[in-house]
Amino acid sequence: MAEKASGGVQSVERVFELLELITDAGGDVTLSELSSSTELPLPTIHRLLRTLVSLGYVRQLPSRRYALGPRLIRLGEGANKQLGALAQPELKTLVDSLGETANMAVLDSDMVIYVAQVPSPHSMRMFTEVGRRAHMHDTGVGKAILAQLEDEQVRAIVGRQGMPTPTTYSIGDVETLLADLDKIRARGYAIDEQEQEVGVRCFSMAVPDAPTPTAISVSGPVSRVDESFGERAVPALRAAAERISAELNRT
Repeated sequence: MAEKASGGVQSVERVFELLELITDAGGDVTLSELSSSTELPLPTIHRLLRTLVSLGYVRQLPSRRYALGPRLIRLGEGANKQLGALAQPELKTLVDSLGETANMAVLDSDMVIYVAQVPSPHSMRMFTEVGRRAHMHDTGVGKAILAQLEDEQVRAIVGRQGMPTPTTYSIGDVETLLADLDKIRARGYAIDEQEQEVGVRCFSMAVPDAPTPTAISVSGPVSRVDESFGERAVPALRAAAERISAELNRT
């Protein structure tokens, strides 16, 4: 672990380290699991957890495991709104150049949540409500994010959330999903091939170096979103993702 700052800043860093460890563990964890994942002394972990529990940012389950608390929801919703607002100009640029609906989504408790959208000007278009949560294995943004993770992390996520198949094109088993993720890693972008909704195709790309796993996409009917569309969409998505990444990491 890197050397921490002194005084109050050190306590803040330790609190966020614990919250991130609980998040990385899937949302709940035992005291011993936390202790094995950090160099913090056990009494310090216990003291910080007690404080977080009393404030509602962590809750202790009947099983004695520690889980993320409900007060984090409001903070997360506020952060997602700000992230969506930051990305909105880039999504509009995608719609202006490609003519199809553009979205941004982030990883949230083993699912993706859509945080921004600019709709296509076409009357027949793909529409996803901002704030909607979706499984990761059957969405373009979800697969783009999963491709950034290790296979064991992917297995853990789909193990916890399941793999429903809303269409006959949806991937329903983890080995097929992992094979698809290998292809995504090799080419640098994901395709939702009518896996979420029949008649809708989506090209998606992860935002590099985002503080939380994030992806953007362009979606539309298969009659318009075809191979030639993909040839235009992929470089446009890459440029937008890089600009969003630069803005997110701007100091």
